[in-house]
Amino acid sequence: MPVSVALPNRPLAVDADAGFGLYVHWPYCDRICPYCDFNVRRARPVDAAAWRAAFRAEMTHWHQRQGDRAPALTSIYFGGGTPSLMAPDLIAGVIEDAAHLWGIASDAEITVEANPTSSEVARFAAFRTAGVNRLSLGIQALDDSALRFLGRDHSATEARQGLARAAEVFERTTFDLIYGRPDQTLAQWADELRTALSIAPGHVSLYQLTIETGTAFAAQQRRGTLVAPDESVLADLYDATQEIMTAAGLPGYEVSNHAKPDDHGRHNLTYWRYGAYAGIGPGAHGRLAIDGRRVATETIRDPEAWRAAALSKGHGAEQETVLDAEACGDELLVTGMRLANGIPAARFAAVTGHALAQLREAPRMKELRAETLITLDDDRLAATSAGRRLLNAVIGEIAADLSWLADRTTPAPD
Repeated sequence: MPVSVALPNRPLAVDADAGFGLYVHWPYCDRICPYCDFNVRRARPVDAAAWRAAFRAEMTHWHQRQGDRAPALTSIYFGGGTPSLMAPDLIAGVIEDAAHLWGIASDAEITVEANPTSSEVARFAAFRTAGVNRLSLGIQALDDSALRFLGRDHSATEARQGLARAAEVFERTTFDLIYGRPDQTLAQWADELRTALSIAPGHVSLYQLTIETGTAFAAQQRRGTLVAPDESVLADLYDATQEIMTAAGLPGYEVSNHAKPDDHGRHNLTYWRYGAYAGIGPGAHGRLAIDGRRVATETIRDPEAWRAAALSKGHGAEQETVLDAEACGDELLVTGMRLANGIPAARFAAVTGHALAQLREAPRMKELRAETLITLDDDRLAATSAGRRLLNAVIGEIAADLSWLADRTTPAPD
């Protein structure tokens, strides 16, 4: 049921540089990984025509809600789940329907997540024909024992072969690795990173293992059969990651993402720059400009219930929340401070109604600057390399100062 909150006094300022994206959630996987807390289900036969109709109905719903000022899409991202289990014709159909509704920019990035199993690799060329131009490969480790621990279906050899095939088919590729595994040493991770760099495209995502509530790993941790590295070990692994990747010419442009300067992931940049995006499919989230306000959307998580709702009433939306100025400011900090170049002053002012110069004199900001955890000038607010190691705490302090500022000042007029 929609939640009503106070409307901000300012209309949503749209940042053209942030782009406008479409996220398509495919909930099915051949195997559910023990670390995964996404909205996933075991794979099953599906009616591709019915799924396309449901996706099309929900896209049409959000397009109509946006009104006449809906921009063209600068990115489409098929995530999950394992969207490479989708029939290529279904992916092509979703892209075609999105183009009919919004239009797609000529340089748009269209990404599909995939695994390097032989059955999925065999589909790469068909995905390219369908309109996909970037592949995100879920490798996760380059060591067979680590892959078994992570519950993956492929071997390290298959990972290398899959990445080589992806590079033959797609203009842009990336892959994921997970570190901070139990008993993983700094030397082991450094060796794995160097192996990754020997086969790396222009973009690599490197995530610390997080034990999420409700996952198989969380149950193992409760039983004491899984012991994660302590914080000091994780900090050393993070520092080594930054040093090795930067030296190789793929510095971290975001906390977990490393790339050559011209190979940043365009769809995720829309999230981190706090741009607008439509989310379709079961359990998908979105952030849209509707009637001049920023609206958070969330769809029904159960796949069959979502599909039935989309086909019967035109959408599977479960919740729609108008975000007030404070919520928008908090979300901007959570996303934008992940970026190495932080939050531009113009974007900060457009979302919060306050100039960065006003924030400079807030009490906690002085401490964060003195401790060299942030940089703050007239152009942008950003975390330093030391600040990114403590990012959640840094964001919490800035959010508190933003509330302090809102209590004492009146936002600038439009």
